[in-house]
Amino acid sequence: FKIINRTVPAALKTLGYDEAAVDAIIRYAVGHGSLRGAPFINLESLRQKGFNEGTLQTLEQALASAFDIRFAFNRWTFGDEFCTRVLGFTAAELGDVAFDMLAALGFTKDQIEAANTHCCGAMTLEGAPGLKDEHLPVFDCANPCGRLGQRFLSTEAHIRMMAASQPFISGAISKTINMPNNATVEACKDAYMLSWRLGLKANALYRDGSKLSQPLSTQLLDDSDLVEELIDASAAGRAAVLAERIVERVVERVVERRTAERRRPPQRRKGYTQKATVGGHKVYLRTGEYEDGSLAEIFIDLHKEGSAFRSLMNNFAIAISIGLQYGVPLEEFVESFTFTRFEPSGMVEGNDAIKMATSMLDYIFRELAISYLSRHDLAHAEPQDLQPDTVGRGEKESDLALSRDEALGPVARVASNGFVRGNLPKLQLISGSRPGGNGAATAVLAQASAAVAVTGAAAGTAAHALHGDAASAVAVSTAIVESVDSRLSQIREARLKGYEGDACGECGNFTLVRNGTCLKCDTCGATSGCS
Repeated sequence: FKIINRTVPAALKTLGYDEAAVDAIIRYAVGHGSLRGAPFINLESLRQKGFNEGTLQTLEQALASAFDIRFAFNRWTFGDEFCTRVLGFTAAELGDVAFDMLAALGFTKDQIEAANTHCCGAMTLEGAPGLKDEHLPVFDCANPCGRLGQRFLSTEAHIRMMAASQPFISGAISKTINMPNNATVEACKDAYMLSWRLGLKANALYRDGSKLSQPLSTQLLDDSDLVEELIDASAAGRAAVLAERIVERVVERVVERRTAERRRPPQRRKGYTQKATVGGHKVYLRTGEYEDGSLAEIFIDLHKEGSAFRSLMNNFAIAISIGLQYGVPLEEFVESFTFTRFEPSGMVEGNDAIKMATSMLDYIFRELAISYLSRHDLAHAEPQDLQPDTVGRGEKESDLALSRDEALGPVARVASNGFVRGNLPKLQLISGSRPGGNGAATAVLAQASAAVAVTGAAAGTAAHALHGDAASAVAVSTAIVESVDSRLSQIREARLKGYEGDACGECGNFTLVRNGTCLKCDTCGATSGCS
């Protein structure tokens, strides 16, 4: 109001308007603060509705500071006795927050808007009496003004005004570049490009309605936008159109208050237990999962720790579990608690992927991230590094590899996602039917097959198996799988301990370590060629 009452009159006089024209324009914008002389709703029409001089005087005092005349027509302005005895409203109507007293008195929406503009002002100069259209650009603002305003400064206008000032300013300009609600990504790109071409040091774009908590917004719904859609619609059709438009505006412009609902895990649930030692302190991590395999809860148990610390960790696990069940993404917890630094910390033993942790929480959320989010970037040993053949599959073979769900089938419904970490069962790994099988596993399979074949030939059972004896065939397959499984377990265990994973040619132990370009056995001291 101060800007309109001081700056606008000076601008209007500069444009050649006289005192009477300036006063009429200002009154249109800020209103008269009274219903005297207002169209449709005025002191005379209100007297006919039963208002007396006392209530009209009280109303005029309330209208002097009202933003909208509807706010002045309420039970607190006139009192419950006058509203019920004279105006005839019920207590239920007066207690309803959506009750519109002016509409209940018989005034139409257009009549209310006309009287509202007279009393409280249009809050814009658009449509002001006597103001020429060619002078409207002088008074354009960053956003449409008031309930009736349509004009606003374009994005280019903001940028070019800033560019005119930038050469005289050493730093950047703290100025928001307002964009309409229908602005596109392409429009944002063009704004950045124009700012760069004009040499601006900063660019702060804001699209109207993109922030749910923005304090200024246009009215929720304007029926003039719906005229064409509602002309031929039935009553039910009008309700559907209005409901759809209201939902769109509410989502875009009104602060959304959502009450989260807790999603409880099933009574009998999947999960896994991971035992590890962090800096010499044992910690047991237990997880619980939903039916779809996503994480639902965690339990943390410590060994030989004080009761206070154990209780704190136990309640911390409960807090994390409740957060997960109320919809907090696991990613948020991982980002918040990984790399936290406090004791106990240091070497991690017993976990195949994590070797160091800066704190107990760092270890716990690294483990959860690896198991449930496939965040192998937080691991110190990737899954393929623990396989007998770390060369990996080629790109074409990887494309042909079976997905986890296809490989596990019904097992996926009962197996813990965190436990398997997306890996396929060992039988799938060594199966010849799976494309892209592991090279070392295939070699071991060949050796085991040969050994079993020789043994079977000596006993005379292999030929019988080849001729259709199903029991013998199953026995041979079981022996092959057990032989391969045992050797793969030895290789994996050796890699977890820091060895290369190959067997010593002298003693047969999987204790070979790198010795220059060769290998040396820690058990017998033999080397693969170097002295």
